[in-house]
Amino acid sequence: METIQKEFLVRLKISPLDIRLKRSREETLTMFERAWDLGTKQGIIAAEEDIASLYAHCLAKVISLAGGKALDQLMPCDERIIRLLEKDLT
Repeated sequence: METIQKEFLVRLKISPLDIRLKRSREETLTMFERAWDLGTKQGIIAAEEDIASLYAHCLAKVISLAGGKALDQLMPCDERIIRLLEKDLT
């Protein structure tokens, strides 16, 4: 997950030391933990790759909600996870 976060920040040209990231990281972790639990129960999150993809989607959603740049083109599209975050966690 650290690697995914670093890749996002590089692509977005955001310094990992940017003070605004502290809150985003906390919100991402909260969303990720809830989604991981729910996704595991629903059978959506089963492999390590699913966990990494879930974290990436949570990070992208939090940054976007905070007024960040659009991240759609920066990450693989995983419809199962997108639906989980949009439908079940809103």
